Amino acid sequence: MAKESKRRAEQSDEKHFVSIEHLEYNTQRDFLLISEYGRNVQKMIKHTIDIEDREIRNKAAQTIVNVMAYLNPSVRELVDYKHKLWDHLFILSDFKLDVDAPFPMPEKEKFNAKPKKVEYPASKIRYKYYGKVMEDMIRKIAEMEEGPRKEQITQNLANFMKMSYLTWNKDTVDDSTILSHLDELSKGNLKLHESARLNHTAEILAMNKEKMMRENSAKNKLKNKRKVRKK
Repeated sequence: MAKESKRRAEQSDEKHFVSIEHLEYNTQRDFLLISEYGRNVQKMIKHTIDIEDREIRNKAAQTIVNVMAYLNPSVRELVDYKHKLWDHLFILSDFKLDVDAPFPMPEKEKFNAKPKKVEYPASKIRYKYYGKVMEDMIRKIAEMEEGPRKEQITQNLANFMKMSYLTWNKDTVDDSTILSHLDELSKGNLKLHESARLNHTAEILAMNKEKMMRENSAKNKLKNKRKVRKK
């Protein structure tokens, strides 16, 4: 009786045994050129390359492009998304697929070429909270002809400088500090009239706070929309 139970237990263990000889690891598989489409699409393309009949090969390629559009729906938001899909098809085939495509095959050399190095701007910014654009504006305004228009633009610029200062330095600031910076950055070419007054600090801080609240509200609405779409 005990031998019979042992034999049945061994048979049961054999049924649950799974051979791992034919299992594949990702490290043993072909590299995924475009992960959005998955490995099966890459295998289908590889199979299509070996189809001898050109008409069947063309149909297979078109079918794969339709599948790719379904698997990667974000690409359909582009204006020329069909062109993009065919480019992806050729890239996934390692530029070996010979079919009658509605778009020319991209050049492999250009695809593998490294982009040109973009030089980082090396110009020095005197005051980070004003930024490079502000310094350029000051230089341009300093070159204007003297008159009421230049005075008004200079006052608007000084108010904008004060707002930028308070955005990064959330504290009070004297108008004399802003005017001193304006004089320094313009090399003494921009000065406000003695009767001119800049916007009050409390008013600017309130505007900055209101702006931040609007931005946060817009971000929260966008997050809620994305959550609804996922559901």
